[in-house]
Amino acid sequence: MQQTILILDFGSQYTQLIARRVRELNVYCEIHPFNKIPPLGNHIKGVILSGSPYSVRDEEAPVPDLSEIRGKYPLLGVCYGAQYLAQHDGGEVMPSKIREYGRANLSEIDQSCRLMQHLSQNSQVWMSHGDTILKLPERFKVVGSTDDVEVAGFKVEGEETYGIQFHPEVYHSTEGTKLLKNFVVDICGCSQDWTPDSFIETTVVNLKKQLGNDKVVLGLSGGVDSSVAAMLLHKAIGKNLYCIFVDNGLLRKNEFASVLHSYKDMGLNVKGVDASDEFLNALKGISDPEQKRKAIGKTFIDVFDREAHRIQDVKWLAQGTIYPDVIESVSVKGPSATIKSHHNVGGLPDFMKLKVVEPLNTLFKDEVRKIGRALDMPSDILNRHPFPGPGLGIRILGEVTKERVKILQDVDDIFISGLKREGLYNEVWQALTVLLPIQSVGVMGDERTYENVVALRAVGSTDGMTADWSHLPYEFLAKVSNDIINKVKGVNRVVYDISSKPPATIEWE
Repeated sequence: MQQTILILDFGSQYTQLIARRVRELNVYCEIHPFNKIPPLGNHIKGVILSGSPYSVRDEEAPVPDLSEIRGKYPLLGVCYGAQYLAQHDGGEVMPSKIREYGRANLSEIDQSCRLMQHLSQNSQVWMSHGDTILKLPERFKVVGSTDDVEVAGFKVEGEETYGIQFHPEVYHSTEGTKLLKNFVVDICGCSQDWTPDSFIETTVVNLKKQLGNDKVVLGLSGGVDSSVAAMLLHKAIGKNLYCIFVDNGLLRKNEFASVLHSYKDMGLNVKGVDASDEFLNALKGISDPEQKRKAIGKTFIDVFDREAHRIQDVKWLAQGTIYPDVIESVSVKGPSATIKSHHNVGGLPDFMKLKVVEPLNTLFKDEVRKIGRALDMPSDILNRHPFPGPGLGIRILGEVTKERVKILQDVDDIFISGLKREGLYNEVWQALTVLLPIQSVGVMGDERTYENVVALRAVGSTDGMTADWSHLPYEFLAKVSNDIINKVKGVNRVVYDISSKPPATIEWE
């Protein structure tokens, strides 16, 4: 089995970031809730305990059963994890007398400790905790301190158990990756052989075993996840993969034809289905965002179901599920509060009775792109900005009509083409346009107009969980605005969205 670092999650906002940093070291890791520890074995090389929004002194504080881990596997407690280890063994954890949040520097470092070796004097670290370890238990030895925090790091003598009260996974801990490498490579002995090429090789072998000569159906969206999933399956089972690409009438301008052409060039067995009229009919008279999503989702299922039934003896449904979706569904707190139903419509009615195969369900989004590059997939698909399953249906505020879709497609095409032409597209994580349900007064020539307002939005992010608005050059925005108003009939005003997430979401609906 693949060498694995096990990360036990106590509900920290940074847990996924720990996993990403470990994987950047070409070491495979998995996140599991602290109270759902998976079967242990020789493939587990070490365990990391995450931080937590709880205090170890709270009555409802998470309490893991480490009886099969402690002393048997290398163990690193981060923040809450460190405080739990100290308190569990008889140490004293109390509220901090001064606020321990933000940048700090390691003024004392024990270079003889393998966890701390090669760290620079005064190395910057990121603190984020309300409690602090005041007294260590017996056999616990301080290996790192800041001016304000004596026990910034410790080691338990006689076992490979460590704790740190700072977060090595965040960007502000400048040598955090070095510390994690000390733990994962030097202490745990991981061989750093988990690469895109090794993932592809292992996954293709496993898919061949799992699927044999069975037929598999996959709904392509034009996005990164479903496209990479399709290429992995194609490599494993060839023509036994049946791809269906549905035009819901809510894609970007000319996108259905161009993406379908790309898929065929990639050698995929794909069928394009123009169902745009069905979707537009289903959306008639609907303005509420959730109702729109449900109408689009139901229509997609109806169309996909109809097309899938035309293929004889299909046994499997393939999906482009990625790791954050899996983590979310089994997280310590359960799925987070529903802000809106998921952007990516999909799923199938129960009566289809298909088994599910998800070749990407251990990967983060940036890792999916790396796999795509290793598969030599076209950059226009791999570098494509995230695009919601309901498409322009949730970027047209109010009722969706054929005329309003055409306006937004033209506006969107000018904005996205401009970003690409000016070399700004890859600087932005996601760019979109929104057609607002209001009209404004304008002047064109000697005539007054009363036409539509559109909003442009561009954000920077790594995973979509948080995002900041992109500071696009004024000259670029001025040109795009001018082009839109001059070339798109029905629009006389362009605005730029400068809201960050949170509090605003990236999409408007």
